[in-house]
Amino acid sequence: MISTQVALLKREIWEHRAIYVTPLVIALIISMMSITGHVAVSAFDQAVDIAILGASNLGEAQRASAITVLMVSISVLFILAMWVLTIFYTLDSLYAERKDKSILFWRSVPITDAETVVSKLVTAMVVIPLITFVVIAVTHIFVLTITSIWVSFQGANAGYLIWQAAPLLDNWIATLMFLLAIPLWLAPFVGWFLLVSAYTKRSPLLVAFLPIILLPMLERTLVGTRFFTDAIFVRSGKMPFFHGIDTMGLWSEDKEALHDAVRSGISFLSMVDLSGFLASPGLWLGLVVCGLFVTAATYVRRYRDES
Repeated sequence: MISTQVALLKREIWEHRAIYVTPLVIALIISMMSITGHVAVSAFDQAVDIAILGASNLGEAQRASAITVLMVSISVLFILAMWVLTIFYTLDSLYAERKDKSILFWRSVPITDAETVVSKLVTAMVVIPLITFVVIAVTHIFVLTITSIWVSFQGANAGYLIWQAAPLLDNWIATLMFLLAIPLWLAPFVGWFLLVSAYTKRSPLLVAFLPIILLPMLERTLVGTRFFTDAIFVRSGKMPFFHGIDTMGLWSEDKEALHDAVRSGISFLSMVDLSGFLASPGLWLGLVVCGLFVTAATYVRRYRDES
């Protein structure tokens, strides 16, 4: 069973190259922007000297906060790209094999429909976040290295300003946990996209998002309730993963508290509320809904024709 799943996961990576190409493209863009930015800033000699002098006078906690903000800013771009990638992957994964008739070959090998669907679910929930994390970590190292070289050319001590204060492990652990938590929290959407991919004959993107847009509108107009609005839009923006942060863990409602945290030193890992996340009824209800959608996708794939 495990060896079969490993083989199926390798198949997904082989057939859907966007799984690793997308984060690599984002990493290349960020790296080029970092290099270009340092070259452009070098033209402002006096301002650069003042900025480096000010950074040298900061305490380690403040320097660590600044580096954390930089690392989180980089990670945010990857996180947004990861979710877009997950949407398109899940919508295409079962639809494409019927479109190109490759499903006929896979049905000829001793692999069940459940194993195939589960492999695509695991790819969306685990493989894509893990690959994204690896690329994020490498990009962090590259950007900080480029910054260190630039700081050294300005005559400052890069080891003191950057590497001595850089909370790499703190940020990486929190980032990895967050990347794995996002698809868990948004699991109902992942399951729904897989079901649409298994069922629809054409335009899976339109078929998937039309109910998501229309159901809340019809509910508000005809019934006057907000069940689908809360289940779709409010859930998407309120992930209980960070202390005091609602909107996907990226923005603080208390700006003054955020400024105080910067002055005292931001620890991205200390902001994680893992117990609160795992104890959230919304998480487990969402996983149940995802399970129902995945079960339906397996059933549809088993009895759906190849057209």
